[in-house]
Amino acid sequence: MSFDPAAQLVLAPMEGLADHEMREVLTAVGGYDWGICPFVRVSGSVLPRRAFQRICPELLQGGRTRAGTPMRVQLMGSDPGLLADNASALLELSPAGIDLNFGCPAPTVNRHRGGAALLEEPELLRAIATAVRARVPAHLPFTAKMRLGLKDSSRALECAQALEAGGVDALIVHGRTQADGYRPPARWDKIARVRQAVRVPVVANGEVWSAADYAAIRAESGCCAVMLGRGAVTDPLLPRRIRGEAGGGWPELLPHLADYWALICRRVRPEHAPGRLKQWLGLMRRAYPEAGRLYLSLRPLCRLAEVEVLLRQAGIPVWHQEAEAA
Repeated sequence: MSFDPAAQLVLAPMEGLADHEMREVLTAVGGYDWGICPFVRVSGSVLPRRAFQRICPELLQGGRTRAGTPMRVQLMGSDPGLLADNASALLELSPAGIDLNFGCPAPTVNRHRGGAALLEEPELLRAIATAVRARVPAHLPFTAKMRLGLKDSSRALECAQALEAGGVDALIVHGRTQADGYRPPARWDKIARVRQAVRVPVVANGEVWSAADYAAIRAESGCCAVMLGRGAVTDPLLPRRIRGEAGGGWPELLPHLADYWALICRRVRPEHAPGRLKQWLGLMRRAYPEAGRLYLSLRPLCRLAEVEVLLRQAGIPVWHQEAEAA
């Protein structure tokens, strides 16, 4: 199918995966209309400015990545008043938008009534959305991300309608329950049922690894907008493939790998930087054999200088990091 110019591609908030450095690089490769940062946990107090800025450094640059992609800030919690107060504090930093997290499946989060755990309490979802909506100005995008349910999807429509009644501008629906975790398949047909049950736009999310998957989720869910998650990290060129733009494949990604390496070396401790690069290359093996070969070569290395020798040999334009020399 040809790409619908009215459609939107959205970068998912992937905790532990789509960190600030990754968001900078993926949006620089191109193809995204907007994205969401990983969640800010709200519990017990109004957070200081630095807490929001730590999770979403884009707040320090106008709420956008260097490439200009707007990044919304996601709040997670269960207290309507406290979430509303934190939304007010966040608004002072001029975010590109605010999102509510009702999709995180992590047991540690769910045990503390966060994320997908609240999908058993649609009345609370409405109260949270209503309280935050009262603080968010009409011009600022206000969305919520949800899964189909906790153990099953029996209350998915009720939850979606509760969030709509609470005033969200759009819903992002991950086609799995909390119990599903990230196991395939994603139930795109059930996203379609949610879309038919509400009047606000619905963004479909789950198991989009290729342009063919994108066509399939659009057709089955009926949604115009699609959120890309792990597939976007595995193949950074995926949004451009979806848009029908010619891509250069692995050689085109080499400068972006160099950019990512420079960013993580600047922001994390030297002993942690190689592991971050290996994590990304390990995921990219699914889409690029070259990434797999580089990953195997780098796997035993721990020092920055050793890593950079191999990166240069692979055609990645890096330079020796001052942190290693020190």
